[in-house]
Amino acid sequence: MRTEMNLYQLNATDFIEAVENCKGKVFLETDEGDIINLKSRLLLLSALGKMINGQIEKTTVRCELPEDETKLFRFALYGEKPQSEQN
Repeated sequence: MRTEMNLYQLNATDFIEAVENCKGKVFLETDEGDIINLKSRLLLLSALGKMINGQIEKTTVRCELPEDETKLFRFALYGEKPQSEQN
């Protein structure tokens, strides 16, 4: 599934937390065709750095699980932080 988000408008710390709370894989796709695994902390921080520097403009977030897409969409649209699940 794909959801277009303007990530430059999001709080980076909250976005990292939202991605970490996703159960499945989360990918960031750029207009150049790059696919970045956001569940990797190193790749996530690298992608955020490139967005801050203006090297990445338009992105699409793709989630493995529909429930994760819903969480991230609500986070982007309403600023709702996904709650981490307690075991």
